[in-house]
Amino acid sequence: MAQTVVLVRHAEKADASADPALSEAGQARAEALAALLADRPPTMIMRTPPQRTGLTAQPLLYVRANGRRPDLVITPFEGRTVPEHVQMIAGLVREQSPDAIILIVGHSNTVPLIARALGYRDAADMPDCEYDRMTVLVLNGDHTTAVIDRYGEPANCE
Repeated sequence: MAQTVVLVRHAEKADASADPALSEAGQARAEALAALLADRPPTMIMRTPPQRTGLTAQPLLYVRANGRRPDLVITPFEGRTVPEHVQMIAGLVREQSPDAIILIVGHSNTVPLIARALGYRDAADMPDCEYDRMTVLVLNGDHTTAVIDRYGEPANCE
């Protein structure tokens, strides 16, 4: 048995405000993520408090895994540095059952760090324009394998 951890950045923002909603492209990306994970839905979703992470995960909150909705864990930043936040997320993942499927919706500055903390040392940094990367980690004891994929429309990083 191995845990599966799916790491994505929140989908495209509608604007540059402090707590933006998703743009139309972001809404489409959230739906694409839900469609992609529908056959193996998460048993747990972890996200930060901003609405953009919640709106990215929202379509998956209604997809049942083994007859039940996924658990939702909101992981606040308040009072933590980014490294402390990353270690908290990694610790929460490690506490889950060995067959858990966990979706983590984070940010461009946290997704690669979380992947590294979970054993994928080669996780590349994420430019601010990149919304389509999906990192799938399989955690089997001390062994981590990773697959990098893309979902939804290609991100415009040019």
